Amino acid sequence: MNIPDNFQVIDHALIHHKLGIIRNKNTGSKEFRELVTEATMLLAYEATKDLSLNDAEVQTPITTAQVKTVAVADIVLVPILRAGLGMVEGLLKLIPNAQVGYVGMERDHETHQPVDYYFKIPNQAHKRTFIVLDPMLATGGTIIATVDRLKDLGADSIMCMCIICAPEGMESFCIRHQDVKVYTGALDDHLNSSKYIVPGLGDAGDRLFGTD
Repeated sequence: MNIPDNFQVIDHALIHHKLGIIRNKNTGSKEFRELVTEATMLLAYEATKDLSLNDAEVQTPITTAQVKTVAVADIVLVPILRAGLGMVEGLLKLIPNAQVGYVGMERDHETHQPVDYYFKIPNQAHKRTFIVLDPMLATGGTIIATVDRLKDLGADSIMCMCIICAPEGMESFCIRHQDVKVYTGALDDHLNSSKYIVPGLGDAGDRLFGTD
C-alpha cells in the first residue's frame, strides 16, 4: 500500500504494545482512557518535533545559558467531539499552556455530509498552529471538514493526530489536504459496511466514556 508523503505511521514498540491493549474488547473504560492518553503522548513526540522554536536566555545554578523554547501560546489543540476529548490530556501533559478549541460534527441526514454544530477556536487563526485530534480516521469526512473550516478561517499551520486510520480515510484526506500532515499509530485494513475500521478498536467515544 502506498502511503502519501503527508501521512506518517509512527512505528514505535510502545505504541504497538499500547494499541494491542486498546484494541482488546475486554479493556475497560478507565484503562482505555489511560492508554489513549499514553499513546497520544507517544504520537506527539514525533508530531511536535518540528514546532517553531524561539531563542531565550535562562539562569542556571552555575551561569546563564542560551536555550530554545516552543511558542506554546500559539498552539491550539482541536479535539473533534466527543472522542477527540480523550486525546487532549496527553497533549496538555506535554504542552500545558496550549489553548484548546472544540469542534462538534454531525452528519446531515439529507446530504450525508458532516456539518459542524459547534465550532470554537481562538481568534487570529493565521498566527497559530493547530493540532486536530481524533482517535479514529475512518471515512475521513469529519476531519476533512474540520481542516476545511480551519483553512477557511485563515489557518495555514495544521497537523492531525489519530490513534488508528483506515486506508479509505487516508486516501480521501490526502487527496483533499496534501499540505496537512497526519500522524497515526496504525493503518488498519479496511472499513466494513457500517464504516467501522477493521480490525479497529470499536467506537472510541463509547469506550472512552463507558456508553457502549
